[in-house]
Amino acid sequence: MKKISLMLWVAIAVLSGCSPWVEPTNEALNVRVAYLSQIDGCKKLGRATVSVLDKVAFISRSEEKMSEELETLGRNAAAEMKGDTIVAMSKIVDGEQVFDVYRCK
Repeated sequence: MKKISLMLWVAIAVLSGCSPWVEPTNEALNVRVAYLSQIDGCKKLGRATVSVLDKVAFISRSEEKMSEELETLGRNAAAEMKGDTIVAMSKIVDGEQVFDVYRCK
């Protein structure tokens, strides 16, 4: 029984820390992340609310890893909306973040 618990904890640690759970689409690779001060002349297309797990088996995930994954999800959503720029409009709360989507080109 101890061996199974140890293996489970090792698997959780590997999954939560090493590999990204979210991959960008090909279209999302062309979406930039900007600040509000950088979107002069851009057209707002809408808003995307994205979320990831903030805990895995009662272990909190790192803020940095969640931020990276949420940004990727925001870029994916923008690409689906035919946008080319996202701006974070909220902080991360319980694994969720809001992005405004713009077309600037």
